[in-house]
Amino acid sequence: MSGTYDGSMLKHTEWNRRDLFRTGTSAALALALGRKADAARADRMGEWRNRVSGMAYRRLGRTNYMVSEVVCGGNTIAPDNYGHVEEAIDRGLNYLDTAPAYGRGRSELGYAKVVAGSNRERVFLNTKVSIWNSNRNALFQRIFDSQSESEQARLRTKVQDELERRRALDPDHICHYFTGQQSSLEAALLANAMEPEFGHKIDRPAEYRERVLKSVDDSLRALGTDYLDLLMVPHGANSAYEVTAFPEVFEAFEILRKSGKVRHFAVSAHSDPGGVLDGAVESGQYSAAMVAYNIVNHAYVDGALDRARRADLGVIAMKVARPCHHGRGNGMPNDPRRVAMIEKAVPGKLNVPRKCYLWALRDPRIAAVNSELKNSQMVTENLLLAASKHA
Repeated sequence: MSGTYDGSMLKHTEWNRRDLFRTGTSAALALALGRKADAARADRMGEWRNRVSGMAYRRLGRTNYMVSEVVCGGNTIAPDNYGHVEEAIDRGLNYLDTAPAYGRGRSELGYAKVVAGSNRERVFLNTKVSIWNSNRNALFQRIFDSQSESEQARLRTKVQDELERRRALDPDHICHYFTGQQSSLEAALLANAMEPEFGHKIDRPAEYRERVLKSVDDSLRALGTDYLDLLMVPHGANSAYEVTAFPEVFEAFEILRKSGKVRHFAVSAHSDPGGVLDGAVESGQYSAAMVAYNIVNHAYVDGALDRARRADLGVIAMKVARPCHHGRGNGMPNDPRRVAMIEKAVPGKLNVPRKCYLWALRDPRIAAVNSELKNSQMVTENLLLAASKHA
């Protein structure tokens, strides 16, 4: 199906356009679409999958994957909740994001139903290694707990100095996307601070190489496929150190690449996304990254995005709407200051999340935005944002 058109695809695309004009927001949407960065030309060389007329695609850095401007986040996908993903693919979406941690494994099992048979070649499939970072933090926490009070105080000071140096806890930098984000960041920085002195107490080949290899094999079985187009390690990196200082992880990459199990490697980051991007560029091991990027934190990320683009490292933006819109029903009120930021940047009769996505898609350094497509209604609404602005 790669690079082809069929009647059902065109039918869905036309339905999308009719829906646009039924929404009563067509003028605002048309204006916002016109301000997006240019998508790839139809004759652009690259790896095209599931190309549908009217959908906009961009090149994901040196992977050379031509990905839809909106990609599907996997946190709510499950074996009993995946039919709307098939609808999205029929409309031209071609990138699926998941992780073993999502739904405690149910996300990968749900996507297995989506990609079964010939559908596998219609999409680019990504998963992550969710165990390495948290397991490493726990190992170093146990070592930390065994140290004297004075030694613990010294290590805490190193962590605090690093947090301040990077302004990592600035509210508009960390953004607090989920419960436990700050504690996870602090635990990772503690492990980083301890690694040079206490790293010899860790079985590095087992913890940093074999865990990656096992996680990938487990994910391939769950997904029902024999290869991944992209693998993100770590899932939720917190620093440049975590993507530069672990040759055992790079050894795992090479084993996976040579075996044909993984085509390209990437990293994801919620905290200090700019620092992680810089580390990914420095390492030379990564082809892409998925990082938190939005109207609230962009000043902390812009320089790294420039450097990533020069290095041809592809970037997918995630947590694009979360700082302005708490969409998971967690009872938290939206921040009026942040809502005002996006309302000013993207005026018109569109809801706040869609404005956030359209703001990010103005940036030519971004290949796509990750949207947590929970149901058919969200597929209809959010894939309109990936419509070609020249259609």
